[in-house]
Amino acid sequence: MVKHNNVIPSSHFRKHWQNYVIKNWFNQPARKTRRRTARQKKAVKIFPRPTTGRLRPIVHGQTLKYNMEVRAGRGFTLEELKSAGIPKKLALTIGISVDHRRKNRYLEEEIANATQLQGPYLPIVREKPTVELVKATDELKSFKAYDKLRVERMNTRHVGARLKKAAEAEKEEKKYRA
Repeated sequence: MVKHNNVIPSSHFRKHWQNYVIKNWFNQPARKTRRRTARQKKAVKIFPRPTTGRLRPIVHGQTLKYNMEVRAGRGFTLEELKSAGIPKKLALTIGISVDHRRKNRYLEEEIANATQLQGPYLPIVREKPTVELVKATDELKSFKAYDKLRVERMNTRHVGARLKKAAEAEKEEKKYRA
């Protein structure tokens, strides 16, 4: 046996050297055709259902940052399925995702999602807004957009309290008049 911390004689293979040898990809074209045929077989097997996964609705993002963006949602609401004329249990079997918790409060969106269920699958199209170039005036330069947004957000938050306060003030005024 070898003693002490000396060099191992002759073969210095301490690591598993086969793992560090260059891997050849001679099976790449065959693997490609195999994957392709597997995809085709799967498409035939799951036929009325879509191959790219369940059909998902187009929804808007939640927060202030993303609420202008549209994306694929978790599932269609029960109202959307009802307006499309598809029962809930059937929807899951034909590859339509269902989310019983989601609430859709906008009629236009509900109609759009219902038509998505009835007709061909429509991809999400993100429209780029057209921008007009305007000369920068002193008024535009002095305008503080962030401050304006904060003030407007505060106004919407306090609208109920302010109405209540105004009603109470009016009540007090009537009391003093009488």
